[in-house]
Amino acid sequence: MRRSSSFASLTLALVLLLAARLAAAAPAPPTPEELARHVAALTAPEMEGRGSATEGGERAARYLESALAAMGLKPGGDNRTWRQSFVVRKGVRVAPGAALAGVGGAPLTVGQDWMPHGGSQAGEVEGDVVFAGSGGDYTGMDVRGKIALVLEDGGTSRLEKLIAARHAGAAAVLVVASALPSVERTAAPVAIHSATVTSGAVDALLAPSGWTHAKLIQARAAAPGTAVATGVRARLSVRLEASDRLADNVIGLLPGTDPALAGEAVVVGAHYDHLGRVNGAVYPGADDNASGTATVLGLARAFAATGGAPRTMIFALFSGEEVGLLGSGHYVGHPAVPLDRTVAMVNFDMVGRLHDNRVSVSGIESAAGLRAAVAAAGAGSTLKLDLRDSPHGPSDHARFYTAGVPVVFFNTGRHDDYHKPSDTADRIDTAGMARIGAVAVRLIDELAATPRLVYAQVAPSAGRRPPEAQGAQAGSGAFLGVALDGRGESDGLRLGSIVPNTGAARAGLREGDVLVRIGDGTIDSFDDLRKALARQAPGDTVRVVFLRDGQDQTVSVTLGTRP
Repeated sequence: MRRSSSFASLTLALVLLLAARLAAAAPAPPTPEELARHVAALTAPEMEGRGSATEGGERAARYLESALAAMGLKPGGDNRTWRQSFVVRKGVRVAPGAALAGVGGAPLTVGQDWMPHGGSQAGEVEGDVVFAGSGGDYTGMDVRGKIALVLEDGGTSRLEKLIAARHAGAAAVLVVASALPSVERTAAPVAIHSATVTSGAVDALLAPSGWTHAKLIQARAAAPGTAVATGVRARLSVRLEASDRLADNVIGLLPGTDPALAGEAVVVGAHYDHLGRVNGAVYPGADDNASGTATVLGLARAFAATGGAPRTMIFALFSGEEVGLLGSGHYVGHPAVPLDRTVAMVNFDMVGRLHDNRVSVSGIESAAGLRAAVAAAGAGSTLKLDLRDSPHGPSDHARFYTAGVPVVFFNTGRHDDYHKPSDTADRIDTAGMARIGAVAVRLIDELAATPRLVYAQVAPSAGRRPPEAQGAQAGSGAFLGVALDGRGESDGLRLGSIVPNTGAARAGLREGDVLVRIGDGTIDSFDDLRKALARQAPGDTVRVVFLRDGQDQTVSVTLGTRP
C-alpha cells in the first residue's frame, strides 16, 4: 500500500513538472495593443527622438527600466543596476582662459558674445581684423596673418569658409551669426583658429575705430571683392577641454529555470536610440527603432509571465546604434553572461512596416540547425519568412556575430520615411509586429531550451548596404560606399567606415574623414548626402572635398550602383 502511494505521488510530481514545463514553453505573444502603447510612449514629444546622450534618450532609458522592473525582471547592468554606461563621443567644452578682445579693449563674454569652435586649433593668435564678406572667395584679398571677419551666409558652409581662410593664409576666422552655436555643432576639426561672434559683439569689438557690423556690409557692397580693413587689432585665445558624453544600454535579466542550462543565455535585443533632433526637427524613429524596442518589451513580458525559460534570458535595449553600433559593441565587451555561454542573439530592428506580409529573417547560416529552427518557428504563421543566410549587416546583431555568437535578425525593410521626421507612430503596423512577435516567441523558446547550436563562419555579403542607401531600392541610384559615424552633432559628415571595392574605397576615403562637399552640394547632414547622391547616376565621377586631421583634401570619386 505504501509502495503504491509513493508511486502515485511520484507520478503526480512528474505530471506537475511536465505541466509546468509545457506552460512555460508557451508564452503569450505580444499583442498589437501593448506594442502600440510602447511605440506611442517611445515616440512621445518628450522623448525628442531618443538621441544618444540626450535628455530625450535619458527619458527613454527611464521608461525602459521602469517597464522591465514592472515585468519582474532583474537588473542586468553595471553594479546591479539596469544601466550599462559607455562613451558615445569624446567631446570638448570651453575651458578657462578662452578669450576674445580688441587689443587694449575689454574682453567679450564667452557664451554670450562669442563662442570658440569645437574644432578650432587651440592656443592664442593676434592680428588685424579685416572684413572679408561671405568668406567663400579670397581672390584679390590680402588676409595673410590677419583675423578674417566673415558673414554666416553667402552660399558657403562654415567649414568651407574656414578652409578658404586657411588657404588664404588668415591667422583666424570670426564668423558673424545671429545665434551662437554650441561647441558640439562646430566640432569638425579645421587647422585654423576660429570662433563665432554675434553682430553686437562685432560692434563692441570695432567700437574704437567707428566701424559697425552694418557699416562693414555697406562698405563691402560698395567695393565687392575687397577686404575692408577695420583698423582694430584683436587677440583670440581658444581654450578647450575634453568632455565625454555618455549613453546607456538598458539590460533586464530573467534567470534560467533549469540548473543544467541556467548558466547559458539567449540575448533578445533592439536599439532604442534614434537621431534625436536634427537642425531643429525631431526625428521620432517609430519604425527605427521604437518598433523593435516595443517588440523586445513585449517578449520580455511574455517570458516573465511564464516564469522564464530553461536558459537565462537577457533583454538588451541598446543605445548608440545610430552612431556606430556603440551600445551593442560595449555589451559584447561587458556581457551580462559571458559570450562563450551565450547561445544566440535575436535582434529586432525596424519591424513596424510589414509589406506584402513579408519579414526578412537574416543570419540563419550563423549556426548549424538554425535554418530549421527558424522554419519551424514560422510554420503555421501567415507571415512569409524571407530567410537570408548572412549574419552581417549594419545593426546590433553584427557585433555579436563577430564575437562568435549565432544571430537571427528580424527586419521588415526600409521605406521612404527612413531617417526622416515622417517616421511616426501612426504609420506603424502593430498587428504585423504582433505576428512577428508570435514567430519570435516560438524561436526564442526553442533556443532557450534545446541543445546548443554550433556557431558557423559566414563570409561577408557583397550586397551589404550601409546607411547611405537610405531606403532606395536595390540596384537603383548612385552609390558612394560609406557608412556614417554620426557620433557628433557637428557640421560636415563624419565617416564611420568605408565599404570595400567601392568608389569611396578606391579614392582613399577613410574612417574618421569629414565630408564637406560632393559635386556642387555642401554636405552638412545625412540628408545632404542623400540629396547629393540623388543628383548623380552610377558611373558619374564627382569631386569630393573632405577633412582629415584638420586638413582639407579633394579627390575624384566614380560612383557605383547601389547594391
